[in-house]
Amino acid sequence: MKLLSFTVPCYNSAAYMGKCVESLLKGGEDVEIIIVDDGSTDETAQIADDYAEKYPSVVRVIHKENGGHGSAVNAGIENAQGLFFKVVDSDDWVKEEAYVQILEVLKNLAGGEKTLDMLVSNFVYEKVGENRHKVMRYKHALPVGEMFTWEDVKHFHKGQYILMHSVIFRTKLLRECGLKLPEHTFYVDNLYVFEPLPYVRNMYYLDVNFYRYFIGRTDQSVNEEVMIGRIDQQIQVNKLMVDYMVENKSRITACKKMYHYMASYLDIITTVSSILLIRSGTKENLDKKKELWNYIKKKDWLLYGKLRYGLLGSCTNLPGRSGRRISVEGYKICRRFFNFN
Repeated sequence: MKLLSFTVPCYNSAAYMGKCVESLLKGGEDVEIIIVDDGSTDETAQIADDYAEKYPSVVRVIHKENGGHGSAVNAGIENAQGLFFKVVDSDDWVKEEAYVQILEVLKNLAGGEKTLDMLVSNFVYEKVGENRHKVMRYKHALPVGEMFTWEDVKHFHKGQYILMHSVIFRTKLLRECGLKLPEHTFYVDNLYVFEPLPYVRNMYYLDVNFYRYFIGRTDQSVNEEVMIGRIDQQIQVNKLMVDYMVENKSRITACKKMYHYMASYLDIITTVSSILLIRSGTKENLDKKKELWNYIKKKDWLLYGKLRYGLLGSCTNLPGRSGRRISVEGYKICRRFFNFN
């Protein structure tokens, strides 16, 4: 059995996937790299097959019909043979020095008295045109270099949360929690790092800059104009997160610190949805914003109150056109002040 399985979802990634795969190959025989060709129409499939032929004991390829990022991640989880599991997007890569430390920690903790469910490390924004790179780290909120539980978690900055780039899960945990991401939907990475949390008991934080998150392509899903164009998918993910909180309320609220973290995560996702709907400037999207908040209200009054009357909810629900302008400006200030991702 391998120590760590990487899944690399690829759709028309021929121009940049090589850098990603080459960085992962430095893990040697301890890892497996599952390249998921999600119905690509360029040379992605051939590049993936070439890697599998050259590194048959490390690289495996799954060719499938296009189903979107979530579908590719699902395929990776289903086929992974490693004790631990990580998703690396095909335009991102990992840093070798941190990679070595990550593998060493996983080796030391595998088979120990306590089962490691989730390992967290830092990630670095690699933004086009910027010389200085922003590092997202968690040492203010998580104990460093030791196994810990939710009871040991401290306060996260407002708007900060653990992203897909930060996390390595125990593979069996992802299967045991029944995680199944929606197909043909963007922004499902939020579900990926949200739904497994009630099943996570033992965590470990390694303060190293492991994952390099590339930002800069105009067609990238996190580009604001692209997000507004795909706002219905953002709303769908937002509602699925609400549904999960409500349907698993007893399990989540049993751990106060976990509930607080998950509610804060949902808070920022709902804020992003609201601000994008406001910024689009159309009546249709303003109606969608109202409908989203009504959806939360109908699902759970207490959750609605926590989100609606907190700092971010209040900021994004000011009345009238002038209120909406203030909401956008207030969001910008909060994003700078609280260091939103």
